[in-house]
Amino acid sequence: MVAQASAAGPDIAAIFGAREAVRTPALSPDGSRILYLAADAAAGESLMVAPSDGSAPPKAIASASGIPTQLQDCDWADDHRIVCTIYDIDTSGTADVTLLGVRRLIALDDDGRHQASLGQRQSIAARLRMSNDDGIVIDWREGKDGKLLIERDHVPEQQLGTHLASSDNGYGVDLVDTRSLAASKVEQADPTASSFLSDGMGVVRMKSNRESNGLGILRPNEHWAYRILGDRTWRPFSTVTENDQGLRPISVDGRANVAYCLMKKDGRDALYRVSLDGSMKTDPVYADPHVDVEDTIRVGREARLIGVKITADTANATYFDSDYAALSKALSKALPHFPIVNFVSASADESKLLLFAGSDIDPGRYYVFDRQTKHLNELMLTRPRLEHAALSTMKSVSYTAADGTAIPAFLSLPPGGPTKGRPAIVMPHGGPASHDDWGFDWLVQFYTARGFAVLQPEYRGSTGYGDAWQMQNGFKSWRVAIGDVVDAGRWLVAQGIADPQKLAIVGWSYGGYAALESQVLDPKLFKAVVAIAPVTDLDALKAESSRFTNDALARNYIGNIDTDAASPARHAAVFEAPVLMFHGTLDMNVGVAETRSMNDRLRAAGKQSQAIIYPGLDHQLPSSEIRADMLRRSDAFLRASLHLAN
Repeated sequence: MVAQASAAGPDIAAIFGAREAVRTPALSPDGSRILYLAADAAAGESLMVAPSDGSAPPKAIASASGIPTQLQDCDWADDHRIVCTIYDIDTSGTADVTLLGVRRLIALDDDGRHQASLGQRQSIAARLRMSNDDGIVIDWREGKDGKLLIERDHVPEQQLGTHLASSDNGYGVDLVDTRSLAASKVEQADPTASSFLSDGMGVVRMKSNRESNGLGILRPNEHWAYRILGDRTWRPFSTVTENDQGLRPISVDGRANVAYCLMKKDGRDALYRVSLDGSMKTDPVYADPHVDVEDTIRVGREARLIGVKITADTANATYFDSDYAALSKALSKALPHFPIVNFVSASADESKLLLFAGSDIDPGRYYVFDRQTKHLNELMLTRPRLEHAALSTMKSVSYTAADGTAIPAFLSLPPGGPTKGRPAIVMPHGGPASHDDWGFDWLVQFYTARGFAVLQPEYRGSTGYGDAWQMQNGFKSWRVAIGDVVDAGRWLVAQGIADPQKLAIVGWSYGGYAALESQVLDPKLFKAVVAIAPVTDLDALKAESSRFTNDALARNYIGNIDTDAASPARHAAVFEAPVLMFHGTLDMNVGVAETRSMNDRLRAAGKQSQAIIYPGLDHQLPSSEIRADMLRRSDAFLRASLHLAN
């Protein structure tokens, strides 16, 4: 398919730009049906319901346009009732300046009927402040009666000569009936509370409180408390500091009566188990001497923790639950071509499991596994248009930075053809508190299908490799981080992989910042720059958080560095490579004004620059049509800039 489409750029761009056909699937409590979000050709998505055995086609029961309203995080309240988050962006403020994300919870039947809001119910009294979040489900319970534990932000009401107004203020937990909408208090609203953890069986066991100043601006420290069974008293558990020191709770196992936490061990995140019986007995569960524990693996209605994910060259899952460890090993043998096998969802009794299987050269597919019959049924493809495409393998490599440090990276070469003297792209990841993972990447695969070698550097400032590697972060330590990115390009040339006259850099978010700032450090190395939703001015980025309670945290993350030296928009005069930028107008991560300012400054300096602005889209540009357009334009730009044939 790709070989045929390569002759016509628009076709291949549409193939790779298409969003996943299946997103966030979940099994019903009885295991008989599955729900998932299905992307349309533009930015919209539909909520689909289908039999889990594939015996009948799926039916759409709800949809959202995606511009900007999106469906998110749908799951089963019981076998016939579904709960979803609707995410929207309030654009009532000044364009490009005041954007506010809004999350609303809705419930609906499995046929789409009887839709209802699960947010705080309105009364005759006026609210004293606005809440932009209906809350999150913290316990899906057993899935039998449609009642869930929801963490809610309670907003007090003005007392206008009535005793009916509510004085509740802050985050609390309610038991909510998703059918009748009746709600009962489980945890009283607390104006300093930031989150709660349930034990998976309907009992709230932990609470965090964030420090703030008198104006509500958050401070770094977070204080955790816990309860022993049968006692409502909150007991001190831990204090988590700005640099993530201390026990950081992530889940509670009610049956084992323990909390699972991340805590530093030799400068790396490790997993610990802490008894909640009052003893605070703390035992190590899993630690790696080289990399961080980056995530946990949970299963079932109780979200029981069964394993961890670490930063790794290929498959990164490790299971300490003996049953699932054995099952994972058996499934890997049954699916030998898929190094990545993840447990996605389960029936209430865990007799049926929804699995994801994929690799670097397969975008992935979903299976339903019946543990009783041992039957494994392939159900859906994540990207059906790529089913028979020849994709590029992703190889783990290492290169040496200017100071002698070995930098891990992933190298992808076009399938077939020469391995030397190619047009090449350095593609730094976003974040910077992030890292690349081994596996399918639609951007990488598009560019390799178009003949580019692609190198993804895990520059210093990336997460996953311990505190020493992350340093202060990629902003405060920008010279080292961007230096590593530049050295990635030099390595491609030194190895003969890249033709030095056909070397480009492409990045998204912080990766876009790195792409632009690389021109400040070495204007001659990269011959073309593509930056998607980039940070361009660190003072502007600081200012974007000024309207929110995390303002101090966001500003401190960037730090008191020389923002002039670290901002590519201040150095347009040194740029030598042509620049192409893309940005959505509803980007709440990085304001679109940063791209517009960068483009204006480059043009004023007489440089070649173009900015493509997409109305109504956020940071991820979640539209298949727009992503395809971005791929077409960037490919044409790179070919023109690097003097490549179409």
